[in-house]
Amino acid sequence: MGNILRATDNPVPSGFGSTSTAEQVTQGIDASGLTVIITGGSSGIGAETARVMALRGAHVIIGSRTTAAGLAAESLKQSILQDTPSARIDIIYLELNSQDSVRDFTDEFLSMNLPLNILINNACVMRCPFKLSEDGIEMQFATNHIGHFLLTNLLLPKIKRTAAETGIEGRIVNLSSADHLTTYREGIRFDKINDEAAYNDKLAYGQSKLANILHANELARRLKAFLSSKSRITYISSEQFTTPKHFHVQQEEGANVTANSVDPGLTKTYLGRHSTISAAEIRAITTCFLWKKSIPQGAATTCYVALHPSVKGISGKYFADCNIEKTSAHGRNEKLARKLWAYSEVSTARTISVIVV
Repeated sequence: MGNILRATDNPVPSGFGSTSTAEQVTQGIDASGLTVIITGGSSGIGAETARVMALRGAHVIIGSRTTAAGLAAESLKQSILQDTPSARIDIIYLELNSQDSVRDFTDEFLSMNLPLNILINNACVMRCPFKLSEDGIEMQFATNHIGHFLLTNLLLPKIKRTAAETGIEGRIVNLSSADHLTTYREGIRFDKINDEAAYNDKLAYGQSKLANILHANELARRLKAFLSSKSRITYISSEQFTTPKHFHVQQEEGANVTANSVDPGLTKTYLGRHSTISAAEIRAITTCFLWKKSIPQGAATTCYVALHPSVKGISGKYFADCNIEKTSAHGRNEKLARKLWAYSEVSTARTISVIVV
């Protein structure tokens, strides 16, 4: 949102802005001893995030999809090692639109017996033609939100355990977008997510980016409260979804883990390959309204929120240009966030026990 509307909600500006780069916002930070997972880390903002994290000493795990992306990730690894011979980088296959792949990725990572300090949910597809994932979920929603929701839930025990054992705050960062402003009137249309007749590629993308914000917000809230449910629910399909209402807050959990969302800004990457906007239109928009970022600038907010000490203890916020900003009204809707969580839990479970506030 920082490129469109400076509606800042940050009383103390960070000192960084839209022209800051990922290297600049992490200058002097020692990330040695930290392990970070980055989804979609083979190109664009994800690749720059991986490079800078490795430069600062972190052990970087890149979740990379498909053979072509895997080759790109391996090429990136070699490039980073050439510049930073001490870098520690591993690549694990990950196809976020496949829940089986997400589970396999998690199993492989956990088998490495590494700590996990930072999870960056970076990977994304944008404005692609309507298609259902192998799990029967619309592709943008499946990749951008559902896959990351499942990955985060599966890795959360490891992140919490690492934070408890090391005393170092764990951080979860969801990449969202100013496009969360451009979604369906309801924000998220739970009853029509997988409906081809109702599909609009632009609005569906905005819906998935709104989901990234709501996921981080609800996760931040849940990290502060342990919930117990009075009812258990066996498997139901997302089409039969209704929100369970029986719950109560039992106690404070006090997990030393934060969750935030970020807008990288309009950045020249491969992400818009499915967009129906012409190159001429993009150039016109960029010239007239928007300041288009380089990839190092696009990765700055992610790296800032993931590593900078000034973000310590901040959770459930939305960052753009390395500062806290306001989201749309939908992005601040706690009821919508809770409903999304319940829907996502149902969508990722084989046999489930749903816990919802």
